[in-house]
Amino acid sequence: MSLNIRSAESCELDLVALGECMVRLSPEGHGRIEFAKKMDVYVGGGEFNVAYALTRLGLRTGWVGGLVDNSVGAIIKNHARGVGMDISEAVTLPYDGVGRESRIGLNFTEVGVGPRSAVTLYDRGHSATSKMKPNDVDWNNLFAKRGVRWLHTGGIFTCLSDSTQDVAREALKAAHDAGTIVSYDLNFRGKLWSSKQAIAATKPLVQYIDCLIGNEEDFQKVLGYEIEGADENLTELPIDSYKKMVRQVAKDYPNLKVIGTTLREVISASENNWSAILYWAQNDTFYHGPDFERLILEDRVGGGDGFASGFAYGFLAGLDPQEAVNLGTAHGAMLQTTRGDTSEITLQELQHVAAGGGARIVR
Repeated sequence: MSLNIRSAESCELDLVALGECMVRLSPEGHGRIEFAKKMDVYVGGGEFNVAYALTRLGLRTGWVGGLVDNSVGAIIKNHARGVGMDISEAVTLPYDGVGRESRIGLNFTEVGVGPRSAVTLYDRGHSATSKMKPNDVDWNNLFAKRGVRWLHTGGIFTCLSDSTQDVAREALKAAHDAGTIVSYDLNFRGKLWSSKQAIAATKPLVQYIDCLIGNEEDFQKVLGYEIEGADENLTELPIDSYKKMVRQVAKDYPNLKVIGTTLREVISASENNWSAILYWAQNDTFYHGPDFERLILEDRVGGGDGFASGFAYGFLAGLDPQEAVNLGTAHGAMLQTTRGDTSEITLQELQHVAAGGGARIVR
């Protein structure tokens, strides 16, 4: 079983991510934003996180998004270059001294603890990535000439503006036409667009997608599917009904080869039950990742991106669906044990945990 991925020898890059990268400011420890005397600075964004993690795992990756030519934009460039990500295709806009025309988006994030949940406050209006337009990037040069084995993007990029919807369509079609595998994380954000807008923009894109990622809310709010037996607030997920819904998605969009989702049960802000499943359309089979019960969280942000990058690594390495979902589930769990959005996990650590290895001290 395979995804018919282009060979590493024929491509310059293993994966390119298309999306917004922001600068994150977090109070020290578990502090509150309104009382913070100091803020820790991190870098991250849904799609960016996937490419960054795969570079950590030894693959050749790139990121396409918007930058501004000032010191805040340099924070992102330095973070990407520090692990060897290719950002040559990023679109850099001039800084006007105020940020009226374009700026780097910010998010303020509190790391929750116990009964107090994590909180993210966005300050991302008029960002450089939201100003991206069709023809800003030469997609034919990137996918056909330079060669890219895998493109990853998702709903957070698509929802930023009318123009990013056009860019997403342009990029996905170009990647599909070049034989590049496309993964798309539905990633619904109610603060950024409505369900009606999400459905109208996303349905036309699915024809270009090979791997679709989303939880129960994403499929409901972004593609309009309902899960039998799920309550209005989606507090409990009936797995059999979810699988029935996934099979219907695969039937409606026969080009989809993989559909993946994380399974998270929130015990508290400090502990979650964590797992994931992956549907392989070729043989109509669900593959379950390992169960991480009462996973102790250092920072829950980025767990889904860890899953996406982990299973993408598996397929890019030529592994089968079970091995891929094991890697994705383990990577998502491990990523939540460190602070910040982007992965600090090594390939050796990931392989150890995905294979069922324990947490005895390493000496």
